[in-house]
Amino acid sequence: MRKPLGAAIFALAFAGAVATPAVAAPGAQPATARPATAQLVTKVAEPTLQLVTKVAEPTLQAVSLAGTVVLSNCSGSLVRFPHSVDTDPALVLSNGHCSSLLDPGVVITNRPANRPFNLLDASGTQVATLKAAKLAYGTMTDTDVALYELTTTYAAIQSSYGVSALTLRDTPPTAGAAITVASGAWKKLLDCTVDGLPHRLKEGKWTWKESVRYSPACQTIGGTSGSPVIDRSTGEVVAVHNTGNENGASCTLNNPCEVDESGNITVRKGINYAAQTYRIPACFTTGNQLDLSAAGCTLPKP
Repeated sequence: MRKPLGAAIFALAFAGAVATPAVAAPGAQPATARPATAQLVTKVAEPTLQLVTKVAEPTLQAVSLAGTVVLSNCSGSLVRFPHSVDTDPALVLSNGHCSSLLDPGVVITNRPANRPFNLLDASGTQVATLKAAKLAYGTMTDTDVALYELTTTYAAIQSSYGVSALTLRDTPPTAGAAITVASGAWKKLLDCTVDGLPHRLKEGKWTWKESVRYSPACQTIGGTSGSPVIDRSTGEVVAVHNTGNENGASCTLNNPCEVDESGNITVRKGINYAAQTYRIPACFTTGNQLDLSAAGCTLPKP
């Protein structure tokens, strides 16, 4: 985990011999004409033209810093779910380890909190300081996420500051997708692609399921933790940045390793990772309230 702060041209030559008319000698009988020898003319087939339909490249969304937030030690983002409404209390997404280093098996729900978040607009200018009412959900078990409920609504934030929340998608990302890691703390947008979806990611005493591995272009640093990972084909959040292998060590703090289904370990020095977030929306119901017993909710429970 991060320490805080792409003819042949065929010429057919037809050689035609020019025949000189035969002139009969005086008094001579005309020669019996021999029937012309039939010649087989083979017609050269025209090449068959096939219509090739080019698959259109997906139109990529313009990604900005609007909706990102700055924590005291990490990055984060103002988020909503596909089913959220404007009058719901707003939520901020970050990492579990940005609240504290939670032991495996620990899950925090609905704990009072008054943590401040500096809200940024598209240019990275701070436009407001938002306050948390509670830590609605936080864990470092299987995933590394924290969701704070704020003391204000999406409608109030939009009306006062002109900033909309990012939508947390309820389907997973795909390998090869174009993504942006949007760091509020560093006011940077890092563009790359989803390089892979490791079976397990292990770092120290933590093991995470359903991570996202970035291509090398996303060179994150400390303080980027908690940044939203935005799918540029939709503009939706599909993961939250949480770690990277800093010096090539294997499965140690700040040096996560990948573990496949057979238990084989792969170390990728300098490569960075995020936790997928598509399972979260099913665990929040009407009014953006956490309900870990809701149908389809598979987040770790206390």
